Amino acid sequence: MKIDKAVSKRQQRLADLLRSTSGTIRVDDVVRVFVVERVQANKILSNWHHQGVLRRVSHGLYVAVKPTDLGQVQILEDPWILVPELFDPGYVAGWSAAEHWELTEQVFRSICVLTSKRTDYGSREIQGVNFFIRHIPKNLVFGLKTIWKGPIKIGISDLNKTILDMLSDPYLGGGLQHTFDCFKAYVSHPDKDLAKILEYAEKIDNGALFKKLGYFAELNSLDSNFLSHCLKRLTKGYSRLDTASKNQKLVTRWRLWVPKNWKPNDH
Repeated sequence: MKIDKAVSKRQQRLADLLRSTSGTIRVDDVVRVFVVERVQANKILSNWHHQGVLRRVSHGLYVAVKPTDLGQVQILEDPWILVPELFDPGYVAGWSAAEHWELTEQVFRSICVLTSKRTDYGSREIQGVNFFIRHIPKNLVFGLKTIWKGPIKIGISDLNKTILDMLSDPYLGGGLQHTFDCFKAYVSHPDKDLAKILEYAEKIDNGALFKKLGYFAELNSLDSNFLSHCLKRLTKGYSRLDTASKNQKLVTRWRLWVPKNWKPNDH
C-alpha cells in the first residue's frame, strides 16, 4: 500500500510538472514548479530517470516516458520538438524542410538540421531519433518560418531558403538529382518568390551559389531577367555543382563543373 501511495504521489508530481512545461523537462523547470534548490531538482530528475518515468535525451534534458513506451527506444510523438532544445540557434532544413513544404514525396529517416551552435556534427542518434547536423555561420541562420508542435516553437527554413541550402550542398537535398527535382517542384510551387530567392542569395554572398542557381533556373526555363541577374553575380573561376561527383564536364556559360553523365530532365 505504501508503495502504491508513493507511486501515485510521484505520478501526480510528474503530471504537475508536465502541465507546466512544453514537452521537455530541464532542471530549471523543476526549480520553478516545485520551488526547490537546483541540487534537489537534479536529484528529483535523476531519481525519476532511474525509476524509468523519465528518459534523458541530452545533458540536462529529459522527456516523460509513457506507459506504452516502456522498454521502447523511441519515446517522442514528434521528435522535431528536440530541435530548438538541442540545436538552437538552428533550424530544420534540407530534405526535412523539403518534405514539409511539399517539394518532395520522398520520406527520409533522419531530421536535417543546420545550426551555428557548437555541437557534434554529422549523423547522430538521440533517443532513437536520427539527426543529420551540419554547422553553418551564425549570419546564415535566416530566412526562417515558425511552426508549432503543440506549445513548442520550431524554426524551419522557408521555401526559398530551403532551395538555397540544398543548392549550396546537394547532400542536404538528398543528393544532386533529388535537389534538382525539388528545384523543379519549387518552380511550379504557388508560394515561390523569385525576387526573395535572389535577395537571399545576395545575402549569402557566395559566387558558386549563383552559378548553381542560374544553371538550375536555365534548365527549368525561368525568365531571362532572373538568368541575367545570376550571370551578373558570377565570380571568377569554376565551381563544382556537386563535390561528391566525379567525371565532370564544364558548362562555360555558368562556370560550373557538372557530372558528365547527369541528365536531370531524363528522370
